[in-house]
Amino acid sequence: MMTSWVSDSAGPQAETIRHLWWIFFSVLIAVYFVVMLGLFAATRRTRAEGHVSPERGVTRVVASGVGLTVAILFGLLFLSVRTGSALAPLNAASQITIKVTAAQWWWKFEYDDAVASNIVITANELHIPSGTPIVLKLTSRDVIHSFWVPNLQGKRDLIPGKNNTTLVLQADKPGTYRGQCAEFCGHQHAKMGILVVVEPPQQFQAWLEHQRQPSAEPSDSQTLKGREVFLSSKCIQCHAIRGTESAASIAPDLTHVGSRLYIGSASLTNTREHLSAWIQDPHTIKPGVKMPTNPMSTADLGALVTYLESLK
Repeated sequence: MMTSWVSDSAGPQAETIRHLWWIFFSVLIAVYFVVMLGLFAATRRTRAEGHVSPERGVTRVVASGVGLTVAILFGLLFLSVRTGSALAPLNAASQITIKVTAAQWWWKFEYDDAVASNIVITANELHIPSGTPIVLKLTSRDVIHSFWVPNLQGKRDLIPGKNNTTLVLQADKPGTYRGQCAEFCGHQHAKMGILVVVEPPQQFQAWLEHQRQPSAEPSDSQTLKGREVFLSSKCIQCHAIRGTESAASIAPDLTHVGSRLYIGSASLTNTREHLSAWIQDPHTIKPGVKMPTNPMSTADLGALVTYLESLK
């Protein structure tokens, strides 16, 4: 089940931010009601007297209000700084490092490994183990983006040309959490979503080992035809499928696309109907997306979708 309520913290960093948010919320609500009560009392008194006249002690009241305001602001500033310090990277003997590259309008996740053949590349769907600090190395391919998964961490900007920005997060509750680009980055900014799938460590390790495998070989004539359609179309110019001659890196890696929950950066559930519509004309779903339209016969489209669905 996908967690959508942003105050439902699933990790230590999000819990720290949640506490600060509730403090801010409570203080500001109290200030609002005090101001409204004061305004109401002043209005009633002015109407009762029939005119506005200087009040004894008004200077003392104003000075007290200013002093209280300054004290509250400094108090909130102190709490903000303390919360920022608490969000510093966690010390842990074992950390997973993932390179996150943002582009209009999707996310590339690259799981680091000392052995090059063990590096896993996927898109828009970030799998992590529960109870483990994760180091994200953030960068952008084009414009400024911002990585934000409210249930796990605060937001962090990804700036083109800046490759040393890091974000540490930890999820303690298994589940699927929705994230979003939090910096306006163009026409389809609102449809640049992220899914973070938090799994128990053993389940995550099994997922990671499976992702390291090349694409599945076609098991029937329809799937084989779909692979031929893919390799003979313009899809091969942008996408990679490991185990085939397709090795482009402009668009999402499709080696295991059939196992993903959503397509189009969490825009559509990964169903046969949605996949067909996305391939034919993605601009009806995300106007301005960099992927071109792909007109093809019904037979070729059906075979291509069958092949992509088989890539689990």
